[in-house]
Amino acid sequence: MNDRDTQKQFILEGKLTRVMWELSWPAVLAMVLYGLNAFLDAVFVGQLMNKSALAGVGIAYPLSQMTLGLGSLVGTGAGTALSIYLGAGDKSKLHSLLGSVNGLSLLLSLPYTVLAYVFAEPLVRMMGGTGEILAYGTEYFKVTALGSVFWVHGLAVNMTVRGEGKMKTAAWMISLGLLVDVILKPLFIDTFGWGVQGAAWATNAAMFVYSAVGLLYFARGRASFDTAWRTIRVDPAIRKQIVSLGMPGMILTMMGIAQNVVVYNAVSGQGTENDVAFYAACNRIFLFMLTPMLGLMRALQPVEGINYGAQRYARVKRAFSLFGLAGVAFVLPFWLAMMLAPNAVLGFLLPGSEFTAQQLLDFRIYIVVLPFLPYVFNALVLFPCLERAKLASVVALLRQVVLFVPLMWLLPRLVGVSGVYWGTTAIDVAMFLLVLVMVNREFRRLDGRDVETSAVLREAPAG
Repeated sequence: MNDRDTQKQFILEGKLTRVMWELSWPAVLAMVLYGLNAFLDAVFVGQLMNKSALAGVGIAYPLSQMTLGLGSLVGTGAGTALSIYLGAGDKSKLHSLLGSVNGLSLLLSLPYTVLAYVFAEPLVRMMGGTGEILAYGTEYFKVTALGSVFWVHGLAVNMTVRGEGKMKTAAWMISLGLLVDVILKPLFIDTFGWGVQGAAWATNAAMFVYSAVGLLYFARGRASFDTAWRTIRVDPAIRKQIVSLGMPGMILTMMGIAQNVVVYNAVSGQGTENDVAFYAACNRIFLFMLTPMLGLMRALQPVEGINYGAQRYARVKRAFSLFGLAGVAFVLPFWLAMMLAPNAVLGFLLPGSEFTAQQLLDFRIYIVVLPFLPYVFNALVLFPCLERAKLASVVALLRQVVLFVPLMWLLPRLVGVSGVYWGTTAIDVAMFLLVLVMVNREFRRLDGRDVETSAVLREAPAG
């Protein structure tokens, strides 16, 4: 067996529990480390500056995640396509893949940089920023816009590496970027006196490293396939597949930004500056707790894609169930600790604050849904791997647009700021139930394919 095929064969033939473990722990670590880039902004700004600065960064951060949406479009699409190409043994498309990743990253990020920088202030104001919060948020968002090409390309290349199943490699790449971020953040924010701009410049530097080491990996021939890493050429057929498979991830991210526009306006409109800072803290904690689930989701992607490409449909189904149970088991201890002692984790982001009984209840309601979410995230990666990306797009649009926007507009006006927390949880429970129905239907479809394949194999010798 060629050394380059070792990982592919392990994913196809290895004991599934071992496959999950070998891919999941570095993938979870990678996502936790990536999530720390955002979480550290809140920690350092909250500790070294003030509540207004934290609220400004909290309001602007969802806008900066437009780069995550663009990176997810390219990276999720490329990683999923790569897994399917590997499973099917399509060397021609594998060779052209990275050139398309490079080209799409530039085509998407450069226009975004210009528009985000020029319209930074009105965008932050649209999020509900006023006064000092508006000023801090605008400063932060402008600097993130200047580094967006590295945010998009770094994430896209790293997701491509994960598409091979090389989760450990992806994790050390992110670790290197995080190390740069941790070193530079306190220097830029406090020592150099750059404030919230310093937090953003430190993240930009980390993303530059992230992008550079990703290209270096391919340049040194470490990938499991031959690829034209120097090229910036978008192959039309590959572009179409990348965009199709990556669209659900981008929709989820971009609609999440729309969700935050509605939520932050609701909180600032119905509450006080203190309520905005409290929601920003709750949201950062929630997003950070999602990172392990996202790691499992990323680990599942090459398992599902490679096995689907190789027509191992029963293994596709078993992997989904196994990864879902692992996600629940992983999040439960942390979830229980936060439910029992919310003051401890909230106080880490808002030191010296006294939380009301209502705020603590709102926080518990906000995170109560966490144990259900691994199955939802796994479904969003399963559908594209089955070449049913439109289903994932439907789920994302249904949650973010059809349900979330109207409820978040209505509930806070009826019951106050608490409506944001209750409404979010109700929507996520509904989406969990819907996803279970959709996954069951897709599994029945795969069962039908297994029957057809078995019939063809039985008839082959007689033919």
